[in-house]
Amino acid sequence: METKWYEDGLRMIEELTTNAEQIQDELLRGILSRNAGTEYLRQFLHGQADKQLFKKNVPIVSYEDLKPYIDRITNGETPDILSAEPITGFFMSSGTSGGQPKLMPITADVTKMWAIFRTLYESPVMKHFGDINQSGKRMEFMFAKPEIETPSGLKATAVTTSIFKESGFIAMLPKLYTSPVETIFCPDAEQSSYCQLLFGLIQRDEVVMIGSFFASTVLRAIKFLENHWQEMCSDIKTGRLSHRITDSGCRNAASSIMKPNPVLAELIEDICKCKSWEGILRKVWPKARYVGCICTGVMGQYITELEFYSGGLPLVSALYASSEAYFGINLEPLCKPSDVSYTILPNMAYFEFLPVKNECNESTETNSNNEATEPVDLVNVKLGHCYGLLVTTSTGLYRCKVGDVLMVTGFHNNTPQFQFMERENVILSVDQEKTSEADLFKAVTEAKALLDPIGFILTEYTSYADTSSAPGHYVLFWELKEKEGNHCKEPDTKTMVECCFRMEESLHYTYKIYRKNNIIAPLEIRVVKQGSFEVLMDYYVSKGASFSQYKRPSCIKSKEALKILDSRVTGKFFSPKPPL
Repeated sequence: METKWYEDGLRMIEELTTNAEQIQDELLRGILSRNAGTEYLRQFLHGQADKQLFKKNVPIVSYEDLKPYIDRITNGETPDILSAEPITGFFMSSGTSGGQPKLMPITADVTKMWAIFRTLYESPVMKHFGDINQSGKRMEFMFAKPEIETPSGLKATAVTTSIFKESGFIAMLPKLYTSPVETIFCPDAEQSSYCQLLFGLIQRDEVVMIGSFFASTVLRAIKFLENHWQEMCSDIKTGRLSHRITDSGCRNAASSIMKPNPVLAELIEDICKCKSWEGILRKVWPKARYVGCICTGVMGQYITELEFYSGGLPLVSALYASSEAYFGINLEPLCKPSDVSYTILPNMAYFEFLPVKNECNESTETNSNNEATEPVDLVNVKLGHCYGLLVTTSTGLYRCKVGDVLMVTGFHNNTPQFQFMERENVILSVDQEKTSEADLFKAVTEAKALLDPIGFILTEYTSYADTSSAPGHYVLFWELKEKEGNHCKEPDTKTMVECCFRMEESLHYTYKIYRKNNIIAPLEIRVVKQGSFEVLMDYYVSKGASFSQYKRPSCIKSKEALKILDSRVTGKFFSPKPPL
């Protein structure tokens, strides 16, 4: 009997996770033996490739510490600064968590690594849903970002764009995806969205998977469909593409796929004109088996709304990766999005874990002073403990902080599994208190439960610490949507005030003490018009953020971004009293 490709992937996962320690040691040995003579490592290792010397002498660094070396490479000074392997280009980070995009050096091996990683993260998914490559097409919303040429002549590109440009990906695109390559590389995001959705509608009977890299992109596509389905149905009925699409590539792609189909147009019209869009994905694409997108971390805020639209389709967060490296995979794709744990793959990079003093569970109390603060290897992490992730790669990152806080939730064979908790240093603070991303998410989750009885869903939120007056206070921007219809009814004041109070009740001990002592003023929720966060996204994209990698910032730092949201506020509500 012929072996399915994903069964080979599953066997590889078992081998990797069983031999994690050996694989990690061999990987580090290989990285050091090749790169010990580079300018950066030479000052710490003196040409040696010894693990203990590496642990003792090579400092733990942030991207900012490595940036001067990377800047020299981008300016053309390439020989042996960070990597002995030739640098072929740079990955750009999304640029929305920590400000400006970071540039990560890459080598020719990165493309090969992605191919392995893709096989590994898709194998558990195929185990549960079958080989979708053989049964239909993926309707994935994909948006390439223009490359930037550095002074060295080397290109900087988003990770996703580099994937889209691969010859192998382009070759398999017509067979496996509903979106033609011309729509992915269309420079106008609105025209690209329109065409990708339109072609997905035309091929609705072939769609077996719906998704994108991030949950926010899937939701943006659904909302775009809400606003434009009538025009798309007209296109399908007549077989002619809307005049709004002026991009020549998109129009050429349409000419090969579009023909008049009034029966299909009428069917989609009947579905989309219903009073409520609950379960719309399953209704429009009845053969879809799951929605694939990252729903962890800051994307967790979108779970409720995605579940509303998905009609029971599983939400699958299959992978954990960043511009620094590929990290881990989800071995249980059918688990609840809030329960996702990622199994770290020991062949992707050399990983270390720096114990984090703040507890990741309910308390914000610090650990014992006697607890080790030195980084530990992958196989030596402890169940229930939290760590900051460090990576060492063959592309020139050595003991570099990724900025993610992870909690150990279990082990698969000899390899730990982690739940993403928060980004480091993404916090609110108006005095001495520190509110983390996880603290904020927990409080918002508690408060938004009050919206359900009045028929509203929280679709987007962000925050900032307003210290323009004393005492300062927390401000939350909320974008709301009615469950039924698409009207502009406002939520009642009583419920919104209660939401403010519920948030304060759900925040940590220090915040509550400061509120009771009037060191912090009452928490405020500002409700903004529908579409405000799309305008915010457009602003960040205009400033260089990647459309397909965009992550809504949990805390707003930009004055211009604050102006955008403040200009669209429809109601302001304050907590009526200090939390108990």
